[in-house]
Amino acid sequence: MSTIELRHHIIEKLSLIDDDSFLLAIKTIIESKVNESVYKLSDFQKSRIESGRKQLKKGQSVSNDTLQKEIDQWLNSK
Repeated sequence: MSTIELRHHIIEKLSLIDDDSFLLAIKTIIESKVNESVYKLSDFQKSRIESGRKQLKKGQSVSNDTLQKEIDQWLNSK
């Protein structure tokens, strides 16, 4: 089945579905595929990224190895 045939088949089947929650799920999947080239960050996300960059510049960071050791110690103490 070609892409065009598949697309028409899906559209035909979608027109028969009355389940709102299912259709919303399909809509989300389609929108994520159509909009995958550009991901827009919210103001909150931009703020958190900027905060993280400032912390990194100030040396307020922990290496992944150090963090993993801390997590392992914490898990082993339980």
